[in-house]
Amino acid sequence: MCTEITGTGQVSRRRFIGTGSLAAASVAGLGLGGNRMWAAEAPLAAPLAEFGYADVAMASEAHEAQLRNTHDVLMALSEDSILKPFRQMSGMAAPGEDLGGWYNYDPNYDYRKGFDEGFAPGCTFGQWVSALARCYAITGEAATREKVLRLNRLYAKTITADFYIRNRFPAYTYDKLLLGLIDSHTYVKDPQALKILEQTTNTALPHLPGHAIEHGLPWRTDKDPQDDSWTWDESYTMPENLFLAYQRGAGRRYYDLGLQYLDDQPWFDPLSRNENVLNGRHAYSHVNSLSSAMMAYLVAGSQKHLRAVRNAFAMLEAQSYSTGGWGPDETLRAPGSNDLYESLTNTHHSFETPCGSYAHFKLTRYLLRVTRDAHYGDSMERMMYNTVLGALPLEENGKNFYYADYNFNGQRVYKEARWACCSGTLPQVAADYRINIYLSGPRAVYVNLYVPSTLNWNENGAALSLTQEGEYPYEERVTFKVTASQATELTLHFRIPGWAEGAQVFVNGARQAGLAVPGQFAAVRRAWKSGDRVELELPLKMRLEAIDPRHTDTVALLRGPLVLMAVKEEQDGPQQRITREQLLGAKRVSERAWRVTAADGPLTMMPFAWLGSRPYSAYLKVS
Repeated sequence: MCTEITGTGQVSRRRFIGTGSLAAASVAGLGLGGNRMWAAEAPLAAPLAEFGYADVAMASEAHEAQLRNTHDVLMALSEDSILKPFRQMSGMAAPGEDLGGWYNYDPNYDYRKGFDEGFAPGCTFGQWVSALARCYAITGEAATREKVLRLNRLYAKTITADFYIRNRFPAYTYDKLLLGLIDSHTYVKDPQALKILEQTTNTALPHLPGHAIEHGLPWRTDKDPQDDSWTWDESYTMPENLFLAYQRGAGRRYYDLGLQYLDDQPWFDPLSRNENVLNGRHAYSHVNSLSSAMMAYLVAGSQKHLRAVRNAFAMLEAQSYSTGGWGPDETLRAPGSNDLYESLTNTHHSFETPCGSYAHFKLTRYLLRVTRDAHYGDSMERMMYNTVLGALPLEENGKNFYYADYNFNGQRVYKEARWACCSGTLPQVAADYRINIYLSGPRAVYVNLYVPSTLNWNENGAALSLTQEGEYPYEERVTFKVTASQATELTLHFRIPGWAEGAQVFVNGARQAGLAVPGQFAAVRRAWKSGDRVELELPLKMRLEAIDPRHTDTVALLRGPLVLMAVKEEQDGPQQRITREQLLGAKRVSERAWRVTAADGPLTMMPFAWLGSRPYSAYLKVS
């Protein structure tokens, strides 16, 4: 890996990850005595790079509101309260108030009596540190950095084996602690972070399985065999962050551990052969584990793992809702089943939203960087607008949004338990919006998401900025303005969504014929100078998508990337009778609302993020 550090001490956009000498070493069988020998195959072109967090200034109030909300809640938390479960489980004095909910430590916890209190003590600590470190990379605010440094120093004093012995989720919690520490090292330049990570790893490893263990399989012989919760750990998600730790300078042992914990035999091997083994697996954690396979490709050059991910993503999309969400009741489903359709009536737990979107964003960002396939950007965009951007705010008492509800009688509500896992991923999602918008290639910028923002970067000694404006996805036009310290030749690539039939690209007012092909990036190469403008016209036509091929009378209404949901007067009220033609004829009546004329009277349609507390249906029956 080649890393540049900017003058502000932040990691810049030039974080190219290739498949060089380590790929050759891996193919030679390094890591596990030859057990991980992967056939050498010609690598793809070097992956696109991420820009740094500080390179993108966002001007979207909806996105920035989530960042402010989550950052403020985390900054206000008492450090004694945050550290309390670590101190308690390590037998230390533990002053301060309990945070409550999942975060508490209860030595007598029994999930069979309820999940609310003490389910996963300390589970989100590492994610909170990670999110704060990313926030510091965005804002440079000293108070945020100081909070991260204090938390790391206080945590370091609590590292004992007892924490892992008493923890139902030792691998899950270690994985999050690992990420928090490497983000602290990378973004706040904590000089102690890698030392604390070594201490954490040395303490945790004897209490982790020696390899990936699938969800639900027992491996801890000293625990109550009647208590299934001791089998719910997620060691198979660890390689992504282990490989990242290696990349960021933590040492070769993390590369070897990444190889060691790849979930190959039951999961990646069959996926690489295009065998669908999704059915019954825990949804978020197994989709999250696909990012580990992407890192096996990026760091170790394994084409097998890249094939596994591309195959798995296609399988996942085949069982996804029109919103982009997946995994009703947190479970992946059998191909060709009626499970998705039946979930519209048998559950309100349709999609584990902040956690699922975090995994989805990482995965589609990896795939887009490696393949340059615009379809992955389409998927990321759909997920963003229809799921997590509509999450209810994180509250100071730990109430968090968890499930998006796609039931015929849906409503946006908080999870019953406080400080659940989604209170850890929502702050990370909010920080990461900006690194999803633009990607960098050699003398090229790829515009992936259309969100009001400004990208600032340097290209061959020239200082450039690209500002995008507009009301997309509510309006069809997106405008880009270039500022350059000197004329600079490079290619700007603009994602043309697969649904955008009739899209147009204009450069300085001149239409670029044949450039806007749906499902591809439109490439505009020229010597860019200050004042240059690019305008995109992305037609936002109404269309219907069925829940699955067997229930074509059950549809969602989409306009561009947005799913428009039917507002109901009462949550359990009957659905209105409606035809396909009536739905497709929806007329805009305000900035964020459309109206359908149906047999039973007018029906209001709204995007998920603007529903407020109104009951709704994501899908409708049509004639």
